[in-house]
Amino acid sequence: MNQNQTVKYEFLSQDPNVKTLPIMLSLIIGAFFAVLNETLLNIALTTLMDEFHITLPTVQWMATGFMLVMGIVIPVSALMLQWFTTRQLFLSVMVTFTIGTIICAIAPSFPLLLVGRLIQAVGTGLLMPIIFNVFLLLYPPEKRGKVMGIVGLTFTFAPAIGPTLSGVIVEYLGWRYLFIIVIPFAIFSIVFAFKYLTNVSEVTKPKIDFLSLLFSTIGFGAIIYGFSAAGDKGFLSSSVYLTIIIGVIGVVLFSLRQFKLKEPVMDLRVFKYPMYTHAVFMFVIIIMAMFASEIILPIFMQGPLALTAAAAGLVLLPGSLLNGLMSPIMGQMFDKFGPRVLMIPATLVLSGTVFTLSRLTAETPIWIIVVCYILLMLSVSAIMMPAQTNGLNQLPKSLYPHGTAVMTTLQPVVGAIGVAVFISIMNAKQNHFLQKATNPSDPSTISQAMVAGVELVYLIAFIITIVAIILAFTVYRAVPKEIVETHSETKS
Repeated sequence: MNQNQTVKYEFLSQDPNVKTLPIMLSLIIGAFFAVLNETLLNIALTTLMDEFHITLPTVQWMATGFMLVMGIVIPVSALMLQWFTTRQLFLSVMVTFTIGTIICAIAPSFPLLLVGRLIQAVGTGLLMPIIFNVFLLLYPPEKRGKVMGIVGLTFTFAPAIGPTLSGVIVEYLGWRYLFIIVIPFAIFSIVFAFKYLTNVSEVTKPKIDFLSLLFSTIGFGAIIYGFSAAGDKGFLSSSVYLTIIIGVIGVVLFSLRQFKLKEPVMDLRVFKYPMYTHAVFMFVIIIMAMFASEIILPIFMQGPLALTAAAAGLVLLPGSLLNGLMSPIMGQMFDKFGPRVLMIPATLVLSGTVFTLSRLTAETPIWIIVVCYILLMLSVSAIMMPAQTNGLNQLPKSLYPHGTAVMTTLQPVVGAIGVAVFISIMNAKQNHFLQKATNPSDPSTISQAMVAGVELVYLIAFIITIVAIILAFTVYRAVPKEIVETHSETKS
């Protein structure tokens, strides 16, 4: 690469010899089908129970185990990004994902199906940090919004169509085709990447600290498992709270050790950059708001509103689709106007929408839920990717792998915590309501109890969104330190 071409920013997209489009397509094709496969299976769990004659807690390991493995492998992604080239890592990840998919497609028993699913999770978990890191290296900050918007489209559009597509496939073809259909696309992604994907990252091969890996595995794995189990067993179960305590201790030991290491597995110095820390807080709040709706709303619609699972999915579909489709547009607006113009009105709409959802009753018209979910998802698309991009923009190149690793690690962790906490709050409110009721077995009373539980969940979520509004008013466009220094040197 010619040095004169990289004096100003040193980003590969500025080099005419680097073809960025094939690199983007290689990564996005693989990521789309990996993320799609992540959500395809959720609607088929009851079918798997009948097929393999297993119980609900057993089949739920298809989801819990998947999230657990992701929570274990994502924290080490920063280390892997520094040990292997882009081609080596992406091709290995996609081959791993494809092998897992093939095992799932032909599995004659549930244990083998679960093994295949866990192998899939290894590949899926590493894809997001790879993609974020590569795009940060390819594009300068002023062009990242649009590119990250395209990434956002990939990671939101696939889950949006997943449940609907899954229902059709299971109904007319059978559950095995959930995996069979993905296989040719995964193979195509491997072949395409083998031909067009070039190396963009620098291999430094830092020293591997195995004690950090142990703390990370125990810490994040135990937290995800503990909170996932809390949804069924409750927080007062000894197996739940002891697991969570062990997980917290593991994460604390992992974090303390990172500050002592010269070459940390996950460099937590990323939190010294204010806009990155700002982005992480906003990221956590938005994930909590999303999970509250994605989990609680279907329960509400299938309970008091008496909708079928398919109908409830269709109610949420317009909002999910718009979330994905608006992501590139929000990215372009971020490049042009910066984060404040997007995030201030979006957080206000988000907060108002969440408060409206706290007013739901058994008589609420379906169209109100459709509109609320559309507004909720539009707000998310205007906050999530701009916040992430702005935060990552402030980091120096050496911290890109660590910045992406922290954010992608938080997603399954916060997701597990959010689901467990909100469901526990809803159940506690329901039980309290029924204990005071004169006829707790009456269907209308049970419906009212569920409405009360949903109302409390969204009131708490509303309070959380107030924090998001405050954060939106304090955000500013972040610029990496080295770019500021380069501009200063150019002017002098």
